[in-house]
Amino acid sequence: MRAFLTVIVLAVATVGTAFAQERGAVTNLPLPRYVSMEASKGYARHGPGRTHRIDWVYQHRGQPLQITAEYGHWRRVRDQDGAGGWMHYSLLSGTRTVLVQQDMLAMRRAPEPDASVIASAELGVIAELGDCTPDWCRISAGGQSGWVPKSALWGVAPGEIRD
Repeated sequence: MRAFLTVIVLAVATVGTAFAQERGAVTNLPLPRYVSMEASKGYARHGPGRTHRIDWVYQHRGQPLQITAEYGHWRRVRDQDGAGGWMHYSLLSGTRTVLVQQDMLAMRRAPEPDASVIASAELGVIAELGDCTPDWCRISAGGQSGWVPKSALWGVAPGEIRD
């Protein structure tokens, strides 16, 4: 009987950890998580160190990236296309930006599909990320600010809420 109880306890513990979010070994911050490029140029390397070959060169300050792993002062990142590599943490910023993935995306006055349009954002624009509801995010770019559907952005998690 005792062995049976042990199996049940282990099964419950395993199910409970399946829903726990992974944490970075260095920062203890959630993985994956979004950041942006602090520098105007950054190298994504094949491994965590300056001796590893350069796989990608990012050349846009504010470029949103997703951190998927940590090792010392290095963070494994990926971009909207799934490309990436290891970057030194000093090249990254906690400032949140997003990439507009829809051409002429309507920026609205309120987070509602029938709210008035303030401006439009072109495909590929890097915008600052503001508040987010379950379906909408407030972004700022080119001196304009407005609400857009979260599904039209890369750099914010689907269930992420920000205020």
